[in-house]
Amino acid sequence: MLHLRIITPSDRTAAVVEVIENTVGTTHLAVLPGAARLPPGDIVLCDVAREAGDELLRGLRALGIDKDGSIAVENIDLSLSKRAEDAEEEAPGEGADAVLWEQLSEATHEESTLTVTYAAFMVLATMIAACGVVLDNAILIVGAMAVGPEFGPLAGVSTALVQRAPKLAARSLFALLVGFAVAIAATTVFSLCMDALGLFHQDMLDNPRPNTSFIWKPDPFSFVVALLAGVAGTLSLTSAKSGALVGVAISVTTVPAGANAAVALSYGEMGQMWGSAEQLLVNLGGIMLAGVLTLYGQKLLWHTQRDRWRRAGKA
Repeated sequence: MLHLRIITPSDRTAAVVEVIENTVGTTHLAVLPGAARLPPGDIVLCDVAREAGDELLRGLRALGIDKDGSIAVENIDLSLSKRAEDAEEEAPGEGADAVLWEQLSEATHEESTLTVTYAAFMVLATMIAACGVVLDNAILIVGAMAVGPEFGPLAGVSTALVQRAPKLAARSLFALLVGFAVAIAATTVFSLCMDALGLFHQDMLDNPRPNTSFIWKPDPFSFVVALLAGVAGTLSLTSAKSGALVGVAISVTTVPAGANAAVALSYGEMGQMWGSAEQLLVNLGGIMLAGVLTLYGQKLLWHTQRDRWRRAGKA
């Protein structure tokens, strides 16, 4: 269940209440006239089944409540209410399969903005991965994958393409490209400093590295794994039962490929650098493609379930 707190201009309270009452899956409706001060107006509270949340939010936005008032949405972890159970039964589909597009857009907007913190995580993750590829240490590679924040912009691009939001797509691509450029540049300098300290050597890069050689040797499996990781990441982002996204793209080599490209560049190993760049592009493209296809699939599945429910209700 979701809990909505709505601040509405008083002249639209009746319309808001009507939208809520006409949305199947809503309950616990309460109206507090004149309770809001900034902005002034009434406060309307209600609970709604997750699978009906997107329809209700669209109805409220059609009234302009998001512009002249406020719509706050919270997940309800526990609701001891027979009315809530009935509302979830009445709503079409399953809550775990429902996608709240407004919530998804907001989440990807926050995660796909280029900030100092985002850039810092990118740089740190790439430096950790650089140590991993030089030492041929798979544990460090896994750690770098978990620290890397690049899935946020990748999800932002996928969401923007499905939602036809060019501003979100541009912001996400900017964060992705600039983030990797800064991380690779900083890691190249880091590699040179480690070499000056005697901790990195070119021989370490040239030696056989069975645990990490896949990073600069892309093959068809690189694209397949990127697709699978992209689907998993997108489902984790949209599912009501998802956990944290940390490590969700653990099997793909985006940050490690950028790190190997940086170290190879610092030693003039152009073959490894281009191989790493190819691996990076293959994985970025695979994740974004999988994200778009997954979101389109969820959208189609949800529309199909809702149409079946409506036809069953009319029968």
